[in-house]
Amino acid sequence: MQVILQAEVPSLGREGDIIKVAGGYANNYLIPKGLAVLATPGNLKQLELRRTVIVKREAIVRGEAEAHAAKLEGKSVTITAKAGAEGRLYGSITTKDMAAAIEDGLGVAVDRRRIEPSDPIKQAGDVTVKIKFYPGVEASVVIKVISDMAEAAVADPEMVRAETIEEPEEAGVGKAAGEGEADVAEEADKDEA
Repeated sequence: MQVILQAEVPSLGREGDIIKVAGGYANNYLIPKGLAVLATPGNLKQLELRRTVIVKREAIVRGEAEAHAAKLEGKSVTITAKAGAEGRLYGSITTKDMAAAIEDGLGVAVDRRRIEPSDPIKQAGDVTVKIKFYPGVEASVVIKVISDMAEAAVADPEMVRAETIEEPEEAGVGKAAGEGEADVAEEADKDEA
């Protein structure tokens, strides 16, 4: 079934594109949501009349996308997350987290669905992600993930040292030689009784 898209549909096309889709997809999703209309002769004539408006609107959107991409290209933002001693995160950094960090750090609002990380971010370190603003217009941003322990180390190195170094308490540790053996012998006598 051929339809004319009324708005951009990810992985399908942009406004004004004439595409062929399954009948059920068109009748149950695209047409009821107002994302497409059937490609009838009357609708095709209306599309030709609207084509200049669509081209002007796309030029404006493309210009804004190029401006945003130029602001972000090669920049970096820092995200602090809870991590273990080896830098492995307790969760993962989501595209929502990345979008918020980019908006806070660089002042550019980015739709989280446009951010494409190469892999899920589950380790502290630097990761480069692509942001696709418009077809053919994208920017690369470096996401620097640091653990909350590393951030605290920069603020107060002694505090982190005190939190991370714990001395295990074992039987006999910290006692004079022979005292630990006496405790073990007393416990053995109690068990026999």
